[in-house]
Amino acid sequence: MTDTAKPSEQTPTPAQGTDRRLNWNSHQVTQGIERAPNRAMLRAVGFGDGDFEKPVIGVAHAQSNITPCNNGLGELAGHITDALKEGGGMPQVYGTITVSDGISMGTEGMKCSLVSREVIADSIETVSRGQSHDGVIVVGGCDKNMPGAMIGIARLNIPAVFVYGGTIKPGHYGGKDLTIVSVFEAVGAFQAGKITREEFDGIERHACPGNGACGGMYTANTMSSAFEAMGMSLPYSSTMSAVDAEKATSSADSARALLHLVERDIRPKAILTREAFENAITVIMAVGGSTNAVLHLLAIAHALDLDLTLADFERIRERTPVFCDLKPSGQYVATDLHEVGGIPRVMKMLLKAGLLHGDCLTVTGKTVAENLEGVPDEPDAGQDVIRPFDQPIYTQGHLAILRGNLAPQGSVAKISGLKQIKITGPARVFDSEEACMDAIMHDRIRAGDVVVIRYEGPRGGPGMREMLSPTSAIIGKGLGDSVGLITDGRFSGGTFGLVVGHVAPEAFVGGPIALVEEGDTIELNAETLNLTLHVPDEELERRRAAWQPPAPNYTRGVLAKYAKLVQGADVGAYTD
Repeated sequence: MTDTAKPSEQTPTPAQGTDRRLNWNSHQVTQGIERAPNRAMLRAVGFGDGDFEKPVIGVAHAQSNITPCNNGLGELAGHITDALKEGGGMPQVYGTITVSDGISMGTEGMKCSLVSREVIADSIETVSRGQSHDGVIVVGGCDKNMPGAMIGIARLNIPAVFVYGGTIKPGHYGGKDLTIVSVFEAVGAFQAGKITREEFDGIERHACPGNGACGGMYTANTMSSAFEAMGMSLPYSSTMSAVDAEKATSSADSARALLHLVERDIRPKAILTREAFENAITVIMAVGGSTNAVLHLLAIAHALDLDLTLADFERIRERTPVFCDLKPSGQYVATDLHEVGGIPRVMKMLLKAGLLHGDCLTVTGKTVAENLEGVPDEPDAGQDVIRPFDQPIYTQGHLAILRGNLAPQGSVAKISGLKQIKITGPARVFDSEEACMDAIMHDRIRAGDVVVIRYEGPRGGPGMREMLSPTSAIIGKGLGDSVGLITDGRFSGGTFGLVVGHVAPEAFVGGPIALVEEGDTIELNAETLNLTLHVPDEELERRRAAWQPPAPNYTRGVLAKYAKLVQGADVGAYTD
């Protein structure tokens, strides 16, 4: 690889407690007699005399058969460890956890999903800090182990690379491509009598053909794209199929790139700059990514002490068109994007338009602009996955930040794939996802309603569950363009429709969403970026005086601990 960065300009000052010269596994220290016990233990796991002088690299992965997203990560970790050994490093492999959002969706277990992001970050920080690793490479493949990994990497600030486990290939049934969201929508469609039981069973049986993360531009593929755009993953790696040979090759290449970073002592804070975050947000807007990216990027920025706010997302949205036609609101999946140039093609088009910071450093040791040399700056003819820049699907980004007396600290709306982006109607109020789902499935929600699901925020749930089940059921019932939904919870990357999440402050802490009553008029307007409860101020004050916080749902264990520590969704729902 060509070294393009001047160390004096690009290499950060080592953070306190992370100077590699002080690590017990460095040559100067391990030769001391006082480190003999360390060497003795390492000999038992395969270290030889010459290995103590090599950089010791943590290889964290989330291998699990809990979910297809993570079912092949251990194999990729094997390719990484082989490449590290061949390149002169000594890998130390360890595992971290995962929770399957898709499987836990609509259940009490979904409350553990966002919590798992913090547990994953804590576990990676704990192990690699505790073992004084010289570098870390993390292999993740699901919605929360990806941002959890990056939070851990940011806290450690040792040379690091993220490796995405890869996306699933589309399923096929009845002449249509399928994703996991197809099954959620089929629930509502079957209940509405739009499909037969045979069709329903066919969709369920064929939606997920093998390993890999959910196939559309849902949260996993959104975050992998963001990490590539930020420079923390190798070019093209974010849209590869989990089961294709190039994924194994890219994983080994990532290990070699990490050894190069260790040699030059290039750390995450040199790569994860404010400009890198702006690049990630721009790419997310262009590809139509998940609302969860807002939550996760805010939390990662916090771990780096960077000043990133909801206003930055809105500023970048206004200038960035959506020119990739990807699910959930579009036609195609991530493997289709990969075939026509992947994220590098998208980034080159954005760079040509002056919307990216080309001088940002990346894990290749090169800048963004240098990585993109030779990448065409126009989409290929004969395909419509990536549209020409001057013929976008939407002229502005799709993740809008709404405010108003119902969300004074902000909320997040995904406004792509909609015939209308505003609605004013009567509030239908539910204090849990389950209560709302029951009303939808029993046809108690009608066109023109504005559904309110509250006490599902970071503290109130606790855990800020995703509302994919009710939003998909609304779509399946044929109400996607005529019913609004707002919540202090969040949405799956597979959600689309007239929906607003991350409403802050949340109901559990006395936010205005807690004061809404059945039948109140709510205006949801993504054109003016307003979320307004049309109730007189004096009436709201009367309700506030009478409001009492509910008892917490959990008083012991990880969910109770999370509820005590977690901050609001408007700042990323971080816990430290």
